[in-house]
This record gives sequence, C-alpha cells and structure tokens, in this order.
Amino acid sequence: MPDPTSPRNATSETAETVAPTAAGPAATPETDEERADATIEAEVAEPAPADRTAELEAAVNDLRDRLLRSHAEMENLRRRTEREVQDGRRYAISSFARDLLGVADNLRRALDAAAAGGAPADPILTALVEGVELTEKELLKSLEKNGVQKLEPKGQPFDPNFHQAIFEAPDPSVPNGTVVQVVQEGYVIGDRILRPAMVGVARGGPKPGATSETAGVDKSA
Repeated sequence: MPDPTSPRNATSETAETVAPTAAGPAATPETDEERADATIEAEVAEPAPADRTAELEAAVNDLRDRLLRSHAEMENLRRRTEREVQDGRRYAISSFARDLLGVADNLRRALDAAAAGGAPADPILTALVEGVELTEKELLKSLEKNGVQKLEPKGQPFDPNFHQAIFEAPDPSVPNGTVVQVVQEGYVIGDRILRPAMVGVARGGPKPGATSETAGVDKSA
C-alpha cells in the first residue's frame, strides 16, 4: 500500500490540480457570430444625433408638399378630362348639324316661294305646303334637341361674333348698326357659333343707346 506522505504522491496531486486551471481560458474561444452580435449591440446602443429630429421633420414636410402637389395635379386633370368629355358630347355633331342647315334653308325657301305666290287653290298644293312646314318644324325641333339653336338677330344690334354684315341700308328710324334684314339664318351649338347669320345693317340713324328725345335734337347750335 503506498504511503500518502511520499513525495511522489504529492507531486502527482499538484499536477492534477494545476492542469485544469491552465486549460481553462483556452477552452472558450470567441466566434465570428459573437463578435458580430457585439458590434450590433454597440451600434444600437449609440444615441441618435441631436439634429436627427430636424432632418426627419424636413423629410415629412417635403413628402407632404409632394402629396399636396400630386393631389392638385390629379384634381386639375380630372376637371380637364370632364370638360373635354362634355365638349366632345356637346360638339360631336357640329359637322353633321352644319350639313343639315342647308336642308333647313331649302325648306324655308320653298315656303317663302309658296307664300309669295298666294294661297294655292289646289288642295293638293295646300297639303304639300303644310307637309313642308311640318318637315321644317320637325327638323328644327331635332336640331334644338341636340343643342342647335337658331339666331334671331332682326332688330338687335350688330354683333360680329354672331352676325356677318353683307350690306348696309339707310334707315334713320332705328339706331345705327341695327340689324334690319336677315338674308340667311344663323345658328349656334352650345356657346359656339355654328354658322353666322348673314344680315343687312341700318346706317344713318342715331347712335346706339340714344333716346328718342335726343335723337332729333340739333346739336350744331
């Protein structure tokens, strides 16, 4: 049985005690993941700069301004599109309506010629004239239904936007520039001129707006 007090046994126990102590630090090396986690924690823990709030406010204001501008542009686009659609519906038949005006003119000429010849004695001719009158009324009614209106310029002041003067007639009884005769009817579609009225304009009368009392006053004295 070995002796516990032997120097050999003491040396072995000392070596066994020191070995775990020396191997302890080398058993826990730091990995790449641990180093990355430590770096992220350090960055998160850093306080935000003092001017970060002002920068964020400026970005918010810029985005708000862009949003308002985009909203205004879309609203203008919507209104412009609606106006274009309405104009397209209103004025789509302009060319067709302008072609029909020649038909209306011929019907009116036929009625004027029949009226100039007096009342027809033949009942067939009377029925024919009545048929032409009904046709003219129906045509004008259809044009009005589609936004086409006939101008009534006689007795009104001459307006170059709607009238076309083809002659002047001396007539001191009406104000100067008054329409006294309509040679060809004019028409408008919506607020646009479809065909100007061809008219005769009075010349030699008082200025427009003058009263009947001042029209005959001699101002030469």
